[in-house]
Amino acid sequence: MTTPSYPRLVLSIAMLLAAAAAFNACATLEQPASTAMERAPAKSTDVSPAQPVIPDHKFSLADYGAKGDGYSMNTEAIQKAIAAVDAAGGGTLEVPAGTYLTGAIDLCSSLNLHLAPNATILFSPDPEEYRNGQRFRPLIQANNLHDVMISGNGTINGSGEAWWPAARIFKAEANANKARGNTSPRPTMVTFTNCQRVMLQGIKLTKAPVFNVFITGCDDATADHVTILNPADSPNTDGIDPSVSHRVLITHCNIDTGDDCIAIKSGSGRGIQDVLITDCTFGHGHGCSFGSETNGGDHNVTVRNCTFENTDIGVRLKSDRTRGGDVSNVVYENLTMKNVGQAIVITSYYPDREIPAPGAHVDAMPLGPRTPQWSNITIRNITATGCTKNAGMILGLPESLATNITLSNITIDAPAGLRIGYAKDVTLDKVSIKAAKGDPLIVEDTVTGLKQ
Repeated sequence: MTTPSYPRLVLSIAMLLAAAAAFNACATLEQPASTAMERAPAKSTDVSPAQPVIPDHKFSLADYGAKGDGYSMNTEAIQKAIAAVDAAGGGTLEVPAGTYLTGAIDLCSSLNLHLAPNATILFSPDPEEYRNGQRFRPLIQANNLHDVMISGNGTINGSGEAWWPAARIFKAEANANKARGNTSPRPTMVTFTNCQRVMLQGIKLTKAPVFNVFITGCDDATADHVTILNPADSPNTDGIDPSVSHRVLITHCNIDTGDDCIAIKSGSGRGIQDVLITDCTFGHGHGCSFGSETNGGDHNVTVRNCTFENTDIGVRLKSDRTRGGDVSNVVYENLTMKNVGQAIVITSYYPDREIPAPGAHVDAMPLGPRTPQWSNITIRNITATGCTKNAGMILGLPESLATNITLSNITIDAPAGLRIGYAKDVTLDKVSIKAAKGDPLIVEDTVTGLKQ
């Protein structure tokens, strides 16, 4: 964002809380370091998942009748080759250079599906290849397996352009009707379900019909140097979604997509814990997110050393009263953002149309197992320049305040400030927010225990 030429007005937090009127000049919030905290901030998490163990057996897809000409169907040849790997007790299945048109693929344990440079697995656009009743199975799936890899410098292409037009219509109609969900039935690209020791390494995924990578109910999962590219308007094309899994590492990935770049989910009682997302680059998409399903509990998650550019939101934690749960011990640190819509969002009102107007009071509801709970969250060492919407928000519920949220060493340049409501024990330590219009910090009367 181009810095306005008119003078900026510097306000302390005390002055901001006492101020009664907005002003038209550009405003700046500068805060001194905090000297005390009632509770220690969240601790950063280091995660080293166990890696897949692949036997030293080598197989080539070319030996099983596959044709990389871009139009011959290879479903039978690919499954025949995977069956041979399985019969041998595991090994590496090499996909040579070429374009291999195929239908659905089922993996096996102790398998490394390795895509050579210039190798492409191209999925058929025919829905009947994946239909399972009224729904669709994944393009590639691994169910109840162990030691599974997809690696190499090749590409997996999901032919998403065949699915997106109808999905856009479905999404628009769902949003117009204020439906709770707006994702039409489509096959995910790669899904690992109830697996141990899985890895994606080096590959490129593009044109996913819906989610690119879904990791659910797994232990020890790694995504390393994975590239995910989808158009910014491709509907519901989440990059990597780890769900109800333990010990997950996402590192050195480049994700530019049409929905959440990463969405950490916990839609069951097992919950998700011990997750590290590090050294990733995020382009278009909805940010590095939690939710919206958090009802299983999300714990011990760290996002560090990442960059965001043209992303809708950087730090994003979202849920609502129908799918919330306990989210705690979360750290976002050492992040650089450029031209994002909002830098920091913690909200118990999802989707955005549910967000109450600034300053509005909402009725408290009875606490339940799906009430969102945000606590012990630290966001530090963040620089966000050229935000296009506002600095963001921290917004809990009257029956479940966002609690013990620490912002430290934060610099945000945005058209409007940071809103805080229904929160308790928020610490602002060396926070600088420059708002082109209005107050840089909007603290509502539902906030208690603000510390600076």
